[in-house]
Amino acid sequence: VHVDGHSDFRHPGNYDINASLGSVAGMDLALATGRGEPLLTDWPEIASPLVADEQVIQIGERENRDPDFAWPDVNSTAMTLIDVFAVRELGAAKVLEKTWTTLARTGWPYWVHFDVDALDQTVMPAVDSPGSPGIDPDDLVAILAALVADPRCTGMDMTIFDPDLDPTGELAVLLVSLLGQIYASR
Repeated sequence: VHVDGHSDFRHPGNYDINASLGSVAGMDLALATGRGEPLLTDWPEIASPLVADEQVIQIGERENRDPDFAWPDVNSTAMTLIDVFAVRELGAAKVLEKTWTTLARTGWPYWVHFDVDALDQTVMPAVDSPGSPGIDPDDLVAILAALVADPRCTGMDMTIFDPDLDPTGELAVLLVSLLGQIYASR
C-alpha cells in the first residue's frame, strides 16, 4: 500500500534514460513493480517483480489529473489508484473499503509505504516535494491506523521528512503525534 503525494512511477519507459538523475527518488513504486534498471529490479531467486501491479494500492497522488503529469502510464496499470481528490471526496471509510477489496483479492500480507508529502504542504512543509492538496490528517490517521492494525500488515515505513526544513521541531512533534495515533490500536 503506497500512500504518497506522488505515484513515484518514474522508470526508463517514461523519462530520458540518458539524463543523469543521480538518485532513485520518484522511482520506488516503479522499481517495486519491476520497472527500472536491471541493477535495481532483477532480484536473485525472485522470478517476478517484488509486487505485481494487481497487488498495489496507491493512495494520495495529487498530479495525475494534470495535463502535463510526468508518469501517465501509471494510470494504465492494474494498480488500484485512489488519488487525493478521490480520498477527499470519498473519505477514509470508503477509501478503506476500496483498499480492503484489493487486499482481499490478493490474499497476501502487505507493507505500507507512507511518504509524509501525502499531507498538504500547509500541514507538512518539511518535505522535499511539498504540494497541495493533500490528505486530511484525520483521514490519513484513520486510513493508516486501520491498515497497520490488520494482522496481514507486516510493517510500515515513513519517508521524506526533512528536519532541515523544521528548525523549531514542531513538525517532527506533529509526525510523532500522528504516528502515536496510527499505532495506538496495534
